[in-house]
Amino acid sequence: MTTYVLLSVLFAAFCHASWNAIVKFGNDRFFGLVMISVFSGVLAVPAIFWFGLPSPEAIHWLALSVLFHIGYTYFLSQAYTHGDLSQIYPISRGSAPLITALLGVLLFNELIPLMGLIGVLFIISGVVLIAFAGKKFTLNINGKALAFAISTAFFTACYTLSDGYGARASEDPVTYTLWLFLLNGMVLAIPGFIKYRGTFIVGIQQYWRSGLLGGLMQLISYGIAIWAMSQAPIVMVAAIRETSVLFAMFLSIAFLKEKFNVMRVVACVVIVFGILLAKLSH
Repeated sequence: MTTYVLLSVLFAAFCHASWNAIVKFGNDRFFGLVMISVFSGVLAVPAIFWFGLPSPEAIHWLALSVLFHIGYTYFLSQAYTHGDLSQIYPISRGSAPLITALLGVLLFNELIPLMGLIGVLFIISGVVLIAFAGKKFTLNINGKALAFAISTAFFTACYTLSDGYGARASEDPVTYTLWLFLLNGMVLAIPGFIKYRGTFIVGIQQYWRSGLLGGLMQLISYGIAIWAMSQAPIVMVAAIRETSVLFAMFLSIAFLKEKFNVMRVVACVVIVFGILLAKLSH
């Protein structure tokens, strides 16, 4: 992985953490997800007129990715219904790169150097340490929540691989990204309108500024990630993208005045070491 690609993915991770920190729609996570997806789709429309249609080789990857994103959204919402955020998040985010690596080997024979694999494992370990920082390191979660969290990670791995190979098959990863966000926005707007049909327009009027900013940062964040997956091993990009948790931790310390305890220091060291290994492996 070149230095330019590495820095780009780290910036994408920062954008991912930022829109999660900035965009808040009360306690309704699904409504916030719908708003972000709708606005990112709206933002993609003007650029689509400039970049045009996706290449025929990328269309089936786009269709697969949209389906995988639907599954991801459903299982994530179910996971948070049955489990606690502090348990669901590290399981779903931490296990996704591992599942991505396994599926990549089994389905596409995509191998990464041993040092890169060790770096990925260090990054994942650091993510888990941050999620449990300040708490007892125990897995107190019921069976349903665990099953939904693992299913979420599985769909995350699926759309990551689909988008990675879609970007590689496409003549232009930017065009692929724009169409992906447009289609996702259209698909998620349907259940959003059905569920919130009485307050949907009012919600847009109330949260359009946050939705617009969140949609822009989401578009930039995942757009960079898709481009990076056309330039470097998908598994390493997926793992380094999880450093968004590291940036989210720094944002919470800076703005929410959370404590920077010993476990968080250790987690930072582990993640940085993993990034260095990933960089040196290619």
